[in-house]
Amino acid sequence: MSDHNPLRDTALMPASRMFEDATPLLEQPEKLLERANEKGYLFFKGFFSKESIIQVRKAILMILQEQGLLDARHPLMSGYADQEALDRLSEEDANWNGVGVPYEVYLAVQKLEIFHAMTHDPKLLALYETLFGARAIPHPRNIARVMVPHRFAHATPPHQDFLHIQGDYDTWTCWIPLGDVSRELGGLSILEGSHKAGLLGVTSNPGAGGLESILCGLGCEWAEGDYETGDFVTFHSLTVHKALPNQQPGRVRLSCDFRFQSVEHPIEHASLLPHGPFTWEELYEGWQREDLQYYWQQEKFEYTTFDESIRWQKDKIC
Repeated sequence: MSDHNPLRDTALMPASRMFEDATPLLEQPEKLLERANEKGYLFFKGFFSKESIIQVRKAILMILQEQGLLDARHPLMSGYADQEALDRLSEEDANWNGVGVPYEVYLAVQKLEIFHAMTHDPKLLALYETLFGARAIPHPRNIARVMVPHRFAHATPPHQDFLHIQGDYDTWTCWIPLGDVSRELGGLSILEGSHKAGLLGVTSNPGAGGLESILCGLGCEWAEGDYETGDFVTFHSLTVHKALPNQQPGRVRLSCDFRFQSVEHPIEHASLLPHGPFTWEELYEGWQREDLQYYWQQEKFEYTTFDESIRWQKDKIC
């Protein structure tokens, strides 16, 4: 008997379309908000300088190189993995905490000051202040996706971020590829307008986050494209998104997940903790910029309690 379930079959969705660049709307706040509200996402070409993105990419690739996970036959910045080294990893080490690399590798990445500094870019903060109509603040719980092509790797399934972060529905995720990320390398795809459907039911999935949104009858269309260095996409916490499968053998895909919200809205306390079983004291060791450390403690947030039950509303299928 087939285990095919049409309620979660994304193939039933219309064919994908290309991202629309929202860059021209940065000077037209009303139209920017209109598009954000309509589509649930915004895509920007060349928003960041290529140099700033390449600096972070190089820092992470150097960590992978030091840990013996890159193929020395290729230039560092090309990001080719050492397949023999990956084959020696256990499943637990290979995909520790869903980030794609062992504990010691991710700890080294999380200690990078240059990585965390990205969320404090004045241009980026100004964008979210336009979206929120209030002062924006980045969550310090920054996530690096270091997707190395080991045999235990799974593409991130269609899901809504609110299930994992909770707090305020109007939290937006900022997904920044660290380098050129084509659709073949596994770029992020957005289910346009899906935020209007509210919180969807879920089922389990082995990809990052462990949950897959159940999609049926939404009438939405997937939007995607080839990301160049400096591009990024941002989306509402209820907007369904997924990673395309990596079809480039040996290539590592690097990206960042950052989240922003209004300081006037509630937040779930875990969003102020490190991503992983680390302490801020551990991650801040050797940092030069004090303004990047504990910056959220001056805010007077209203805190919400994480509701585990909403992660398994399987009755909400259509």
